[in-house]
Amino acid sequence: MLRTIFYKVFPMKQSILIILSALILVSCSEEKKRYSIRLFSPSHKTSISFLLSPGGTPGYCVQYKDQIIVDSSSLGFELKETAPIKSDFEMIGNHLDSLNENWEQPWGEQRIVNNHYNELTVNLREKIEPHRLMNLIFRSYDDGVAFRYEFPDQEAMREMTILEENTKFRLKEDYTCWWAPGDWDITEHLYTNSLLSKIDATKKRNQPSLGQTYIPDNAVNTPLTMRSKDGLHISIHEAALVNYSDMTLKVDTANLQLQSSLVGSDRLGYKAKVQVPFKTPWRMILLSPNAAGLVDSRMILNLNEPSKVKDVSWFKPMKYTGIWWEMHLGKSSWDMASGKHGATTANAKKYIDFTAKNGLGGVLVEGWNTGWEHWIGFDDREGVFDFVTPYADYNLEEVVQYAHSKGVEIIMHHETSSAPQTYEKQLDKAYALMKRLGLHTVKTGYVGKILPKGEYHHGQWMINHYQKVIETAAKYQIAVDAHEPIKGTGLQRTWPNFVSREGMRGQEFNAWSSDGGNPPDHLPNVVFTRMLSGPFDFTPGVFNIKLKPYKDKNQVSTTLAQQLALYVVIYSPVQMACDLIENYEGQPGFQFIRDVGTDWESSKTLAGEVGDFVTIVRQEKKTGNWFLGSITDENARDISVDFSFLPKGIEFTADVYKDGANAHWDSNPTSLQIDHVKINSTTKLDFHLAPGGGLAIAIKK
Repeated sequence: MLRTIFYKVFPMKQSILIILSALILVSCSEEKKRYSIRLFSPSHKTSISFLLSPGGTPGYCVQYKDQIIVDSSSLGFELKETAPIKSDFEMIGNHLDSLNENWEQPWGEQRIVNNHYNELTVNLREKIEPHRLMNLIFRSYDDGVAFRYEFPDQEAMREMTILEENTKFRLKEDYTCWWAPGDWDITEHLYTNSLLSKIDATKKRNQPSLGQTYIPDNAVNTPLTMRSKDGLHISIHEAALVNYSDMTLKVDTANLQLQSSLVGSDRLGYKAKVQVPFKTPWRMILLSPNAAGLVDSRMILNLNEPSKVKDVSWFKPMKYTGIWWEMHLGKSSWDMASGKHGATTANAKKYIDFTAKNGLGGVLVEGWNTGWEHWIGFDDREGVFDFVTPYADYNLEEVVQYAHSKGVEIIMHHETSSAPQTYEKQLDKAYALMKRLGLHTVKTGYVGKILPKGEYHHGQWMINHYQKVIETAAKYQIAVDAHEPIKGTGLQRTWPNFVSREGMRGQEFNAWSSDGGNPPDHLPNVVFTRMLSGPFDFTPGVFNIKLKPYKDKNQVSTTLAQQLALYVVIYSPVQMACDLIENYEGQPGFQFIRDVGTDWESSKTLAGEVGDFVTIVRQEKKTGNWFLGSITDENARDISVDFSFLPKGIEFTADVYKDGANAHWDSNPTSLQIDHVKINSTTKLDFHLAPGGGLAIAIKK
């Protein structure tokens, strides 16, 4: 029987009539369906269809224009001690909605974000006892689609113990993929480029630089970025991950299919336990005709709830220096017993003086608190760290007062050694100390295997811990930059005090890893993969590329010009000038770090290809200045920059920091040329990027 369903929708206070039909023609596979409802994006670029099979199995399919991206794919759950949720459903209702709004970020890659989508909610009920209820919520944006499961309040089900979420992604093509293994404990793997059919994440299990690697299946982490034969770019990820487990994607290479595989708990014996009513995170699929469109999408933010923090004016995006890189080089240590402790009062004051002199905002001090003698390599790490007691050679109060007198903020550091219960016991005490001292930013860390044993960094138990830290920090007006975190899922919209996170191979791998550090194509990969999930605290700014005299077998695999370009290309509202401060003295290139912004009115990706190169331009809030960054992989390349993004009729001075004539990431990495030219919106300039090179431009009125 064919039914036509009418919906009234009220976007932007204007009533429109939309007609959909059951059994409407869709282009997904021709298997039998009882119902099929197709939801288009506002401009009809993308669509997602709800499907219900004759057996009552819910599913969906995704199209970009008339091209099938995800073919008919089923949805459901395996539950503990009760029947799975997968079939015998009937549709008992549905509702269509739409929204077109602009909202303002307190900080971010752009100030004003447009949130424009069409939404379909489908109400389902099992035809057999106990008649459990489930809603599916679908959204279609012009740059992608998303869906989530919702379990409303009901007598039939008060609690769910989830053994697995069976969300399938039946892909229509053997896409080219850029992937990192679905590790339950760490996200510091390099990206691999291969066809979907050639993915084998199990080969990544034993890596000497990644001590806590745990990869149980041939699964990949998200965001998973893919490209079709005709150039369509696709990225699968999740948004609004709260009180649930991280979703990895198990790969069926023979059938070109992905399936959600949640991170579990060996200790508790399930993947997630939730109370009903409950909504899962969004499963999102970005779609773009080019790689640049993935980077410029704000869909992940729009899938999160508005801010729950009324005022975050106390947080100021900033550049900072710190007592950090010297530990990775071996010049000093985190612990005092070694005899070369880095976090001393005198050393901190030296960094404060340099930071104030150069107009930067903060100083990070790692190793200031007691406990570092037993922080790693010990099974019993509970109770090791004290987050309020400094070492004897570090006068916390004196350092903070000195910093404030110079207009500099001290960034507190809390390394938990992956003993989160110890940290939670001290949260209020530690944050109260920070508030009393007038400190508003903390860098947290979770190095090592999680205690208690059987829990993982990316499981529900730890996700709830990270959330508790963020919410507690908000009460004390503290911003958090988390290292070894759960992946970003856009929660910075809801909790704007969650300002940045690591969650990827950072700069420190160049100093000590045994696998050669980060190769030249690492960051051109990261921009189109990891960075799609949110801010990335990569800690750029190494000027001593060869790391002499501290490291003989390690180096940074970029040119100096690329290190400058990273302040624009890699987004974070807290950006570190990570090198030893003595390496910046007398360096003309350091002027770009002094000048570059950290908070943006707007951002645009001008050009790029995954793993090869990218060019991004950002306009700074308030000043009207623009900054451009471009980086390449191990291949030299010529690029052309069209400055038509500038406002018309205004002349600008461009300070250009580019690779020298013979620059090369390995043989001649510090060759840097600085030019000063006049430009306007009609200017077009050509530039040469050296192998592993970059381009950084400060554009001022």
